[in-house]
Amino acid sequence: MEKTSATAIPPTLATPARAETPIAFIKAICRAYTLRGMSYKRALEVAQIEPHLLKNTNARVTALQMELLSGIAMQELDDEALGWFDRRLPWGSYGMLVRASLSAPTLGLALKRWCRHHRLLTDHIALQLTTHQGLATLQLQEARDLGEFQEFCVVSTLRNALGVACWLADSRIAIHATTLTFDAPAHASSYPVLFEGATQFNAEHNSLQFDAGYLDLPVRRDEAALQRMLQRALVLTVKPYRRDRLLIEKVRQALSQHPEHCRNAADLAAWLHMSERTLHRQLKEEGASLQALKDSVRRDLSMDLLLRTQKPIKQVAQDSGFLNEKSFIRAFKTWTGLTPEAFRQSSGK
Repeated sequence: MEKTSATAIPPTLATPARAETPIAFIKAICRAYTLRGMSYKRALEVAQIEPHLLKNTNARVTALQMELLSGIAMQELDDEALGWFDRRLPWGSYGMLVRASLSAPTLGLALKRWCRHHRLLTDHIALQLTTHQGLATLQLQEARDLGEFQEFCVVSTLRNALGVACWLADSRIAIHATTLTFDAPAHASSYPVLFEGATQFNAEHNSLQFDAGYLDLPVRRDEAALQRMLQRALVLTVKPYRRDRLLIEKVRQALSQHPEHCRNAADLAAWLHMSERTLHRQLKEEGASLQALKDSVRRDLSMDLLLRTQKPIKQVAQDSGFLNEKSFIRAFKTWTGLTPEAFRQSSGK
């Protein structure tokens, strides 16, 4: 990571924002300063966090304040782990992990590398990626007692790993569930903001669970993109992605394999466990539309039936999801410039 000025205050800091980050995480950073015999007063001032908030267990700060304070602390303490481990992780440690994953062809391989290389930084925790029945699990094991830093370390590391994964694939990754081994904290109401989906405390393992299909997404970043990202790498842990590159494949699969759930947008959205509005919005963010995907699936299916079978055109139209043969012929000519019969004849069928 390239060092930035610890005293610079982004202009956006003055912009009103929702305060959702628990003060417990701010107190943990301050505790790291104290253990090193250093003062955290200036860091709080730069991040515009009032010291009296440290005494209020219900207090919250904004994501931007958290990002700024963390960045300052990491540089002043020269520890990207912010006191979690016996040995400091010098500035640039996590950037090194990301760089080692850039050449991976898929997100799954990149994440496995990230987890494996994390062991080079510390033996206090270990991360492992597994898959089972279509579900991926990123598990964090505590090899040593993390003491008062347990929650801050576990939450930050899991969010960092998730942020890196989203960045590498340039995609939002929807979390099915989060499990944590510690008791529900006083600020448990903040966890729906920290992790989407259900959160279980007092669990057997610390983990994030998500659709294993994300692991097949290609790594879309290179060294130039990494250099740009490292200017504000902490954003990965505080700003969720909106784009979901797996969504298009899920929609295609539903349209082709489960047409009974795709009679309209509302039915499809329900099948995908999202609102109709979210479905349309996320497809738009991907530069796609439900109608265009329907046309694509119907086109591919009809062409396959015309090439592989001798079914009558009327039957192909019906099997491809058209109400009648006439509308099918009209659509097919728009796609290919040929009638279905002419297309079949040109292929030798």
